This record gives sequence, C-alpha cells and structure tokens, in this order.
Amino acid sequence: MMEFVLSLVIFSPLLGAVVLLAVPGDNVAGIRRAALAFSLLPFLFSLVLWSGFDASRGDFQFVENLPWLPRFGIRYIVGVDGISLFLVLLTTFLTPLVVLSCWGDIELRVKEFFFFLLMLETGMLGAFLALDLFLFYVFWEVMLVPMYFIIGVWGGPQRIYAAVKFVLYTMAGSLLMLVAIIYLASVHAHASGLWTFDLRELYNSALGAREQLWLFTGFSLAFAIKVPLFPFHTWLPDAHVEAPTGGSVILAGVLLKLGTYGFLRFAIPLFPAALEVASPVFVALALIGIIYGAAVAMVQPDLKKLVAYSSVSHLGFVMLGLFGLNQIGIEGAIYQMLNHGLSTGALFLIVGVIYSRRHTRMIADFGGLWREVPIFAAIFMVVTLSSIGLPGLNGFVGEFLILLGAFKSSRLAAVLAVSGIILGAVYMLRMFQRVMFGPLTNPANRGLGDLSVREILVLAPVVAMIVFMGVHPRPFLKVMEPAVSSTIERLEVARRRMEPRIAVALEKRAEVAW
Repeated sequence: MMEFVLSLVIFSPLLGAVVLLAVPGDNVAGIRRAALAFSLLPFLFSLVLWSGFDASRGDFQFVENLPWLPRFGIRYIVGVDGISLFLVLLTTFLTPLVVLSCWGDIELRVKEFFFFLLMLETGMLGAFLALDLFLFYVFWEVMLVPMYFIIGVWGGPQRIYAAVKFVLYTMAGSLLMLVAIIYLASVHAHASGLWTFDLRELYNSALGAREQLWLFTGFSLAFAIKVPLFPFHTWLPDAHVEAPTGGSVILAGVLLKLGTYGFLRFAIPLFPAALEVASPVFVALALIGIIYGAAVAMVQPDLKKLVAYSSVSHLGFVMLGLFGLNQIGIEGAIYQMLNHGLSTGALFLIVGVIYSRRHTRMIADFGGLWREVPIFAAIFMVVTLSSIGLPGLNGFVGEFLILLGAFKSSRLAAVLAVSGIILGAVYMLRMFQRVMFGPLTNPANRGLGDLSVREILVLAPVVAMIVFMGVHPRPFLKVMEPAVSSTIERLEVARRRMEPRIAVALEKRAEVAW
C-alpha cells in the first residue's frame, strides 16, 4: 500500500464522491454517513503516510512516476516532503470536521453538496502533492468547479456574484501561469531536446534574469490572488460572507494556503534571479496586507467579514516569512499556514454555530452570551487567543519565528509587522468582549442552547491541536527543517550559478564603456 499511498490519499475522496451519486437522493442520513466515511478515509491514509515518512530527509518521498501524455513530456508525478506533508494532513483533518459541521446545516441538495466537497478535497490534495507542473495546473483548475458551486448554490443572497468573482479572479491568474509553465518547459526542451514538466528537472533550467522575472510574474500573480495578497484580496470578503459555513472553513483553512505553498514550492525556487527584484516588493505588499487587513477588520460589524479580513492580515505574515528567504522565516511561514488553517477554520465554525441559532452575524445583535452558552464561550475564547498569538497556543510559535526571520533580513519590516499583531489583539478581543460579555439586553439571546455533542466533536479536535502545537512545536518543525534547508540550499546554488554570468555582463559593460 505504501507504494501508492499518495494516490490513495488523493483519489479516495473522488471515489467517495462517485459512490455518493449512487445513493438515492431521499436517503439523506445515508448520504451524510457515506460522506463522513469517505472523508475519514484520506485522513487515515495520510496518517499512514506520516507514520512512514522519514523526517531526516529533505527530498521528495513516496514518489509515483507514471506516463500520462508521454508525447508531450507530461507524466503523473506525485511526491511529498516536509513542506507538503503537514498541509496534506491539515486538509484531510479539516474535511471530516466540515462534513460533520454541515450535518444539520445543509438541507437542500445534500448529495450534491457533499459530492462537490469531496471532489474539492481531491483537487486540493493533488495540488499539494503534484510534482509535474502540468498535473499541478490540472488539480489547480479542478478546485475551481466545486468551490464555484458550493458558493453559488448553497451560499447567501449575493452568492452568484461572489462565486463568479471568485472564478474570474482565479482564472485570470491561472491562465498566465499556464503560459509561464509552457514557456518554461519549452526552454528545457530547447536545451535538452526533451519536453518535460517534471519540477525536479525544471529547478535546473538555464534561464536569463529577464526571463526569470517575467516567468516569476506569471506564477506569482496566480498565487498572489489565491493567498490573497494585497491588492488582489477583494474577492475574499465576498466569497467568505456568501459561502456556507463549510465552504468558508475549507476556503480559509486550505484553499488560501495553496497560494503561499505555490510561492514556496514553485515561484521562489524556480526563479531565484527574479527574487533580487521581487523580494522587496513582496515584503512591502505583505506589510501593507498585515496592517490594512487588521485596520479594516477593526471596523467590521459582521462577524464573518471580520474573520475574512483577519485572514488578509494573517496571511501577510506568512508572505513576510517566505520572502525573508531564510530558514527561520520560512519554517515560521509554514507553521503559520497550519496555525491559520486551524484557528481561522475554527472561527468560521464558531460563527456558523451562532448563526444557526440566531440567523444573524451582526456583532451588535449579541452581548452577554457567556452565561447562556458557557461551553461555547470557553472554546470561542481559546480560539480567539490562538488567533492573536497568545504564548502557549499555536499562533504564537508561527508569528515569533516569522518575526525572527524578518528581523534577520530587515529590522524595519519586523518592527512594522509587530503593529499588525497589536491591531489583531485589539479587534479580536474587542469582538469577543462585545459578543460574550456585558449585559444581555437582547431578549432573543436568552435561552440559547449551548453546544450539542456533534458541535463539540467538531470543535474539540481543533482546540486540542491548537494547544498541542502551541506547547510542543518540535515534532512539526523537525519534519519541516530538512525540506526547508533543501530549498534554501537550492536558492544558494542558483545564486552562485548566476553570479559568474552577472560578473561577465558587468565586465562586458566596462569594456564597452572603455
């Protein structure tokens, strides 16, 4: 089984989606149980993957390399390293919780909803594990279809607008990335005589600095939109507000990470010469996103919109860590990807719980809920403190490592980023205080039911991981370290390879001037 464990992880949700189609539409209980079973299956396979993973190696493991379209050099190549392993685990961990959270929320076209959710999981897992650039692009595009329907069919009043906006933004960047992928493969074919989209071979492509800058732009636009990085973030609040709770959890918990993962896996190591120009720009955009996202979140009257804008700020921290281009910052960025997936995913689950009881997300409609729903309030408090980076919880570890990495590359950037942490504490704590404390003045809030057993089963695993990752980060960082070291080493080798070319170019310029 270990030989094809990655394919089992990727395609077991798709198998479940196909099986769901055979279940009668009126058997809602059977559909829900089948969806939960098939969402647990990839989680079990991913645990098997983790158990067999060699944490001392920085290369790709469990690689499957099979011909797909050999005439064009396109192959089915998948593999996992310390960077993608935990993102796969995050995906397979959150999906069953989303299925369980939607147990009573989705009542219209239940079979179709879970079909698209499982199909979406296959697309996300495939994108994290693909080592062939064309295969990666296929999985990247596959994710668009189910997310479009999840927002457009089961979303809020403006769902069609939000779904179309999401697709248009994503496709605009994706098409440029496809052009860049084809060009990159053609350069390799011109040099070697063979077409290939194998990422491991394309890492060594001989590209000029100007070519790298243009190709980096093509890749980075697609990833920046997905992050979303300022100023490409405007689709995110609409998508989050209109999406059903499960869609928001997957969108914030996993889909956004594909943008930051894309930078780390593809754009940064493939085009090292472009980083000399691009790094300062992306550091500046990350800082703007950190401060802007926090400032806008502070004035939001809607709980869901507040959490959506907090994602812009938190993922700005991830981008800051990545473009610090050092070991500590990148490890912190990966850790923060996981943190954001857990904490923000939990926040959207919490908003979904309170919306199911009151059918409103307006902060002004609440107040004094602590006495009515004490279990809910306690979990809400832990997740809120995690989101603001309280020491002892997961958010602190990631932000601390990112700030250390940023300080090594730019002290000014680190100082400016701290302001985002302060603003984050302001808007999150203020929101929690307004919802949970004070007098209970709204009669509609009296007698609200506390968390049910099902809701506790959804939130308790996330809270447990928030605490565990906060007090014991070493098992995660130990696995990441060799893969991050390999990425840094690849950048250094490419930089040394570029330096003689730069020296020759400068020498020629001097001769011409003389």
